[in-house]
Amino acid sequence: MKTASLIFLAGSLLALPALAQERVWRCGNEYTNNASIAQQKGCKPLEGGNVTVVQGTRPSGGGGGSTSSSSGSSAARAPAGSPRVEGVDQRARDGEARSVLESELKKAEARQAELQKEYNNGEPEKQGSESKNYQKYLDRVAEMKAELARNESDIAGIRREIGRLPVKQP
Repeated sequence: MKTASLIFLAGSLLALPALAQERVWRCGNEYTNNASIAQQKGCKPLEGGNVTVVQGTRPSGGGGGSTSSSSGSSAARAPAGSPRVEGVDQRARDGEARSVLESELKKAEARQAELQKEYNNGEPEKQGSESKNYQKYLDRVAEMKAELARNESDIAGIRREIGRLPVKQP
């Protein structure tokens, strides 16, 4: 008797999630569990598995679903909810960003010149134990070459960032 009760209890517990799931309809890219809305829009019922819907964010811009091209382009420039910055302040920020990037570029170029001098066209001077252990020397040369490449990549990235800034105004 206990076994039959346990089997019935286990079977009913397994059926609960299926009963708890309401019918869901798909209306294009939207989903609803409201039968009257589904009927009005001519939605198709979904069959099989459970559906999980996560609410997304809606683009700001006011009326319905259409946004003007000017508000679309401003949304692409600044994240939603960010404070508006006046032209004078923005030019000051751009100038500060430019000076910081130019400073970083000078440092990176100086480091590149130092690395190239030390690298000596792939034949740097051997150090201490490297005269006895040639593999150690080869490893250091490979590491130097990789560091040169990384630094060159950094320089290119800084130049790209400087190029993205508005032209400096006197």
